[in-house]
Amino acid sequence: MTDTKNTKNTKSTKCEKYTKYAKGTKGAKNIDVLISGASVAGPALAHWLHRHGFNTTVVERAPALRDGGYAVDFRGEAHLSILRRMGIMDAVQRARTGMGSMSYVDSAGKPQAKLPADLFAGDVEILRGDLARILYDATEQHTEYVFGDSITSLTEDADGVTVTFERAAPRRFDLVIGADGLHSTTRRLVFGPEERFVKHLGVHCAIFTTANHLGLDHTGHAYRTAGRLAALYSARHNTEAKAVFYFASELPDLDRRDVPRQQAILAEQFAGTGWECDRLLQDMRSAPDFYFDSVGQVRMDSWSRGRVALLGDAAHCPSSLSGMGTGLALVGAYVLAGELAAAHGDHRVAFARYEEELREYAEGCQKMGDGVARLMVPDSRLMAALLNRYYKIMPYLPGKNMAAKIARRTAENITLRDYGREG
Repeated sequence: MTDTKNTKNTKSTKCEKYTKYAKGTKGAKNIDVLISGASVAGPALAHWLHRHGFNTTVVERAPALRDGGYAVDFRGEAHLSILRRMGIMDAVQRARTGMGSMSYVDSAGKPQAKLPADLFAGDVEILRGDLARILYDATEQHTEYVFGDSITSLTEDADGVTVTFERAAPRRFDLVIGADGLHSTTRRLVFGPEERFVKHLGVHCAIFTTANHLGLDHTGHAYRTAGRLAALYSARHNTEAKAVFYFASELPDLDRRDVPRQQAILAEQFAGTGWECDRLLQDMRSAPDFYFDSVGQVRMDSWSRGRVALLGDAAHCPSSLSGMGTGLALVGAYVLAGELAAAHGDHRVAFARYEEELREYAEGCQKMGDGVARLMVPDSRLMAALLNRYYKIMPYLPGKNMAAKIARRTAENITLRDYGREG
């Protein structure tokens, strides 16, 4: 397979890579693993598999690491212990957003209510793109990364899986793990069409990087109207900002490569709605990154079939509204790699144990996303006004910290096994 990071002296590079990555684990089988997806779950799995002695290759459709994206957070000891065990806690702390409270504003930008940071930022919050870079840096010395390519077919036999790609020549692997997100290609090829597993929550979202023109200092502003929510929050130590839009819609999934059409739809939804929306829509056209997608959850009876398993959002996406997806992905990577090591590479045993260990936890995280869409983008002006009023008085209510407590309890609702060889 062609490695897009190294284009000179291809024959020599391939030989060097074979020597570099061929580590193996004594007494184990199925040590050569292909992982589809280089965002969070994929590199995290590569990290743990390497520690357990497996050889890993990560293939990613994008031509390079995807920068940008929304802020992701970690809550409770289960999440934080994974970061510490991986040895990346210091790097994550250095890159954390340090966000304070979030203010809801009216159309003129006047603050109407303030929500505490622990309601949406967790114990540690970091931009998804920064986390992806940290995970890549921690794994690229022992993992073969192939950017700008994707899987086109998977043919399994008694000894392994033959994989074909859009660009590279076919290759053989012992196991294949799909960590390629909500719209997983691996899941479609092995389990069937997306519509069988993805539950659309009636909301679309968009996010992009822009200037911090409001001078926000580790904080954010949000503006809500009927069926719409727009927000701007500072990022990377206030040197930039993230513009986020949610809107209620039953639009079918669009071609994720058709950015002009996506931007046109967003402009149709928010033009003239007040606050900073028109300014942000203008900035959108020149944004260095732009993400647009439907908000959904993935529900599956099984996360594996034969020598192929799914991980992260591809298997059990709880939706971006849950605040649990990234923590769940890291926990899942730890458990899947650990079970493969404990079973000495026997995928039939390991995949079954992976589901047994993780399913209840994943379902709990998904419950955090249930019903949130209607609260994020209420379908009437009356409901939007009532929610804005509720947020205004929430700091004075007895149960003001209940949502944060429920989120923490959900994040901690798993006992992580010690799989050994952790450092």
